[in-house]
Amino acid sequence: MSMMKEFKEFAVKGNVMDLAVGVIIGAAFGKIVDSIVGDLIMPVVGAIFGKLDFSNLFIILGTVPAGTGTTLDALKKAGVPVLAYGNFITVAVNFMILAFIIFIMVKQINRLKNSEPAPAPAPTPEDVLLLREIRDNLKK
Repeated sequence: MSMMKEFKEFAVKGNVMDLAVGVIIGAAFGKIVDSIVGDLIMPVVGAIFGKLDFSNLFIILGTVPAGTGTTLDALKKAGVPVLAYGNFITVAVNFMILAFIIFIMVKQINRLKNSEPAPAPAPTPEDVLLLREIRDNLKK
């Protein structure tokens, strides 16, 4: 089997297509969560902890050239090594929120799947019952 034929069979399988759709939706969903965290949650957390902005928490690891600002963006543009642990905190909070939202979604989907009553089995036709009875009588 040629490699192209194998690849075509692999690519058109349902699982691969489902995965592709999941990755695309996940990327879009990630942007929504970034917005929720950056625009809604982190300002509230910052207000609670005294107007703290996690994205500007960093430690300068090198020497700062004269005339360079002390903001994270200015230091990065100047090529100064910085340990931007505030960005890590933001990303960790994003991950926790995203994981929680996905957990809730999966839980609700499973609940909806399980809440559908199983269809009642169709009654066995009378001719099948008669055939079973004849079979059982012949075994005796």
